[in-house]
Amino acid sequence: MTLELRGITKRFGPLVANDRISLTVGEGEILALLGENGAGKSTLMNVLYGLYQADEGEIFLDGAPLRLSGPGDAMAAGIGMVHQHFMLVPVFTVAENVMLGHEATGFAGTLDLDAARQRVREISQRFGFDVDPDALVESLPVGVQQRVEIIKALSRDARVLVFDEPTAVLTPQETDELMGIMRQLRASGTAIVFISHKLREVRAIADRITVIRRGAVVGEASPTATNAELAALMVGRPVELTVHKEPAQPGPDMFVVRDLRVTDDAGHAHLDGISFTIARGEVLGVAGVQGNGQTELTEAIMGLQAHVHGSIRLADHELVGRSVRKVLDAGVGFIPEDRQVDGLVGEFTIAENLMLNRSHGKPFVSAGTIRSGYLEDFAQRTLEEYDVRASGIQAKAGQLSGGNQQKVVVARELSRDLNLLVAAQPTRGVDVGSIEFIHKQVVATRDAGVPVLLVSTELDEIVALSDRIMVLYRGQVVGIVPADTPRETLGLMMAGERPEGTAA
Repeated sequence: MTLELRGITKRFGPLVANDRISLTVGEGEILALLGENGAGKSTLMNVLYGLYQADEGEIFLDGAPLRLSGPGDAMAAGIGMVHQHFMLVPVFTVAENVMLGHEATGFAGTLDLDAARQRVREISQRFGFDVDPDALVESLPVGVQQRVEIIKALSRDARVLVFDEPTAVLTPQETDELMGIMRQLRASGTAIVFISHKLREVRAIADRITVIRRGAVVGEASPTATNAELAALMVGRPVELTVHKEPAQPGPDMFVVRDLRVTDDAGHAHLDGISFTIARGEVLGVAGVQGNGQTELTEAIMGLQAHVHGSIRLADHELVGRSVRKVLDAGVGFIPEDRQVDGLVGEFTIAENLMLNRSHGKPFVSAGTIRSGYLEDFAQRTLEEYDVRASGIQAKAGQLSGGNQQKVVVARELSRDLNLLVAAQPTRGVDVGSIEFIHKQVVATRDAGVPVLLVSTELDEIVALSDRIMVLYRGQVVGIVPADTPRETLGLMMAGERPEGTAA
């Protein structure tokens, strides 16, 4: 069985997301599709899965042209897709999710759930998945939910499986388990397209690597290629992948959190009594699978959560109960996890976005009027210093690439005097070139004596930038450990296990 894409082009208005892309994947082969975020990888796979219609080009399966008007046609042809964000109904059982859209009926038109349960058991036994067909999906760990997605695809006799950024929400152990599953699938003859921007994983699992940049194929590579070679193909220039930093020279504790508890409107705790400190000139990394209280922690610090109990002290200032404005005025810089929702106003210019957190007074505003000359000079200097690539300071922020949008946010926060930097997912969705730049800025901030709270789901990033690492699991601190703690130990902690000898 061979799947072939020939000259696939997909446009969204003037934007060419895919530009005459051709690739093939054969039976029992893993093809990695590598590229920076926004390169066009997911768009291409959505064309393959029938979610988008190509403007040009053709798809062939075993030499025969394939016409896909929707995902149903793709599934009927034996093409399955495991999405980055799972397409599961949380309140349904595993068996109910597997049969959804392909409901088999028994006597008198009733749903034949027994057949679905049996199918789940057969596939689970074949691949060693250990998935209970009667378990509610919402009760399953993330890694097991991903197995349910794979079972869904295999239950429909998928001969081609597309994995779209499948490790984004997994612990290191779950990632290793997924790699093992993919190898089993390959051995059974399944053709796999593995989409990722993580060089380590691509090199570990792929038989061949196709690199996409700005919507076009720019090269093929072998898994034996170095990370530097792959990164250069992705970005189009050499990239420094190693974070260079001197040992921390921490001063006294500057930021102190004690017994912090954050609840929702119903009283459910998202953070349950966590405590930690950060010294001057230190980076404390917060590791954990997304959804274990990281967002609530950063929002509580910034005054964005309504139900906060405990103490958050920055030097002599108590931040609990303060408004966002007063938190910012206390010298807190905030890089939010979603730049488009919380970090930028897309319809504002770059210059306007650079003064968002200082729009209430000097030096940008005098007597209620923006000092346009001062703002323009500041914005021009900042664009050059932070290497923001744009047509000019009057360009709309929403028209910038993801990496340049993030640089605008970083520039705004780091261009003022800080007493604390809260950086949440600072490199999410940016290319390796922008990652290199942002990492240097975080290290420079630490070296200037500013305490840094770094939240990231990228364990490599946490290990590279942190001086100490705090692991969160279900709103509690599993432990605070040195940055040289083995990845295996950190992975266990991210799954809620406290290794012997690790103090909470």
